[in-house]
Amino acid sequence: MNRFLVFLIFGITFWIFKKINSKKTKNLKLDKFKNKLQSKQTNIERIFLREEEKTFSNPNINIYIGTYDNEDNINRKLNIHRARLSKFKKSKLNGEMIFQDDEQRIYKINNGNKVYL
Repeated sequence: MNRFLVFLIFGITFWIFKKINSKKTKNLKLDKFKNKLQSKQTNIERIFLREEEKTFSNPNINIYIGTYDNEDNINRKLNIHRARLSKFKKSKLNGEMIFQDDEQRIYKINNGNKVYL
């Protein structure tokens, strides 16, 4: 009878331990991927990425650099501006259309005259 009780207690303990461990995640990378895919921050980053892609693909969209932008935003906007200049030879920055000629010089048109910057 004592052996039966020992085996019964051991079996119940083993069964409970197995149930508790089976609830733990087995694939942490998969769970991390799911959580990242469903997070609000990731969705916000995707929206900004799409917006940047639209801005990059159209040189007529104004890029506004304000006095209260932080350094990272300024660098990101300037990189988009430079990329548009090199790709399309024109880009709109703070409401002014800026052009680049074949000799890589940058200018804007003021009253029909080229003003090199």
